[in-house]
This record gives sequence, C-alpha cells and structure tokens, in this order.
Amino acid sequence: MRHHRGMVGTVVLAALVVLSVGACHRSVPPVENPAPPPSAAAQAPTLAAPDKPPAPPAPVKESVVAAPAPIVEDRVSSASLDEINRNSPLKPVFFDYNQSDVSAEAQKALDANADVLKHNPGWIVTIEGHCDERGTAEYNLALGERRANAARAYLVSLGISADHLRTVSYGKEFPFDPGHDEAAWARNRRAHFVVTQK
Repeated sequence: MRHHRGMVGTVVLAALVVLSVGACHRSVPPVENPAPPPSAAAQAPTLAAPDKPPAPPAPVKESVVAAPAPIVEDRVSSASLDEINRNSPLKPVFFDYNQSDVSAEAQKALDANADVLKHNPGWIVTIEGHCDERGTAEYNLALGERRANAARAYLVSLGISADHLRTVSYGKEFPFDPGHDEAAWARNRRAHFVVTQK
C-alpha cells in the first residue's frame, strides 16, 4: 500500500512538473522573412537627362609671377642730336625786361628740364643767353651771360651736374622772333637749351 502511494505521489509530482513547464512555455509566433533592403539604384532619385554636359571643374589658380615688361628704348635718347634739338624736350626760359632773375614761371620750366636731364644723365647741354634788340651789343652780351648763368645755377640746385651744363651769351645777335615790338622782344629775352653731347 505504501508502495502504491509512493508511486501515485511520483506520478502526481511528474504531472505537476509537466504542467508547470507547460504553463511557463509561451508560444512564439512564427517570424516572417523580412523584405530585402532596396538596392542603391532603387534609392537614387530619378533624374532627367541633362541638356548640356556638366561644366568641367574650375582650374585651380596658380600664383604666377609676371615677367617684367621689356624695356623700350626712349625715342628721345635714341634720336640724333639734330633730332633732339629740332624737337627739344628742353624748354626755353623767359626773362623780364633787363632782368636775369629766375621767375616763378621760369622755375616751372627749369623743373621740367631738370627731370629730362635726370633721365638722360649723359647729356651735355649748352645754355644760351639771349636778349632783345634794345641796348648796346656789349650790354646785351653781359645780360645774356647773366641769364644763362642764372638758369644753370637753378638746375645745379636741383641736382644736375655742373659739369654737364655749359653757358654762352649771344646777346641780341640771334633773335627768336625778328619782330620789333613788345611781343617779339618778350620771346627774345630767354635762356635757350641745346644738347651738344649725349
């Protein structure tokens, strides 16, 4: 009898174990196979064909150092002495009646002449002193000399080499204007520049 009870207890115990395991076991729903991810081609947006081919990429700018421009020989420096003096870049300086002082207007002309001479340092220039027809020949020779020397001194003060500047007086002998009135006389009272060597 005891044996029968032990067996029944074992069967009951086994049944309880089976029931408890069955109660704990959950049913898992079947898993569907997921759809494969879309291909890269399918993900790309559909684009219309371009009208023109795409522009090439802009070239990378390189730092370029420009070569210096070739030096063009100055027409004045390449001209003959006759051509230079015929179309002289050196302008005459005019003086008041019976005067050898360099006026403000004369200083402007001499400043411009100094620039020309600085760009042509090999030139030797003769400064001619001239007068109008009034007065004696001796007086006008002396006055012409003072005018030429005044122009020379001003140029030297601007840095022009004194060795490149010579002076001569012609007095009233070579008038620029042959007239016999105040307008002609004003043009004849001058210091005139002649390039004698280059």
